[in-house]
Amino acid sequence: MGFALRDGATRLVHLYERNPLRVLFPNPSPEDLPTAVLVTTSGGLVAGDRIDVAVTVGEGAAAHVTASAAEKIYRSTGATTRVEQELTVETNAWLEFLPPEAILFDRARLRRHTRVELGAGAGFLGGGIIVFGRIAMGERFAAGLLHEVWEVHRNGRLIWGDALHVANSQGGDVASIIADPACFDGADACATLILAPRDRDPHGFVDAAREVQQRSAAEGLCSGVTAVNGLLVARWLGDPVKLRRAYADLACHLRAEAMGLPPRLPRLWHV
Repeated sequence: MGFALRDGATRLVHLYERNPLRVLFPNPSPEDLPTAVLVTTSGGLVAGDRIDVAVTVGEGAAAHVTASAAEKIYRSTGATTRVEQELTVETNAWLEFLPPEAILFDRARLRRHTRVELGAGAGFLGGGIIVFGRIAMGERFAAGLLHEVWEVHRNGRLIWGDALHVANSQGGDVASIIADPACFDGADACATLILAPRDRDPHGFVDAAREVQQRSAAEGLCSGVTAVNGLLVARWLGDPVKLRRAYADLACHLRAEAMGLPPRLPRLWHV
């Protein structure tokens, strides 16, 4: 999908969609951004599925992209689910890419690659939450594959990259990796949130972001914020429900501080 600035407002100018991935456009509140909602019509992703998402926000435009619900990654007998996300934010534009969590069923296999390309003066707020199993049902992501890669480029230059690879290998198992104190320390979920401010130093957002994380602190929830190479990066480990709430709290704070937008996420986040 593509957005562009027309007559002083951001408009949808391009859309191509095909099952099992569709896009809805609910009416935002007057003071908020045009919003696109990704919908997986199949109810989740199965082994062998491939999803490609490409979003372009043209010069001076601003848009918010989310999803209708948590994405379920079902158990695999061998094939891998692949998700490719290309997010292009042109000169002085702004994109928020904040879908809800992805839930990994036991023995799921997921490879997801997200590339963000920022033009001069462009800004971005986005990230993702991963839940290690259907926790309420007592099922953990104990075997399978998770390969999650993020790349952020500014004017064609890589400024931040992050890769997470968790898999059965050399006789080990995913459950022991997640339980390892040097890895996830038994956490049921993890999350990363990235802010690329428009022509502002991310260090100026760090102290307030840490205060928001402290206010959202809960038992069993670990968090941290840092600034690196023009970006603010926040992380969480812990209980999925508490983590989701803390993630949303910081996202609301950052969109308000960075862009003067309402400190709230789309109503879908609260369903």
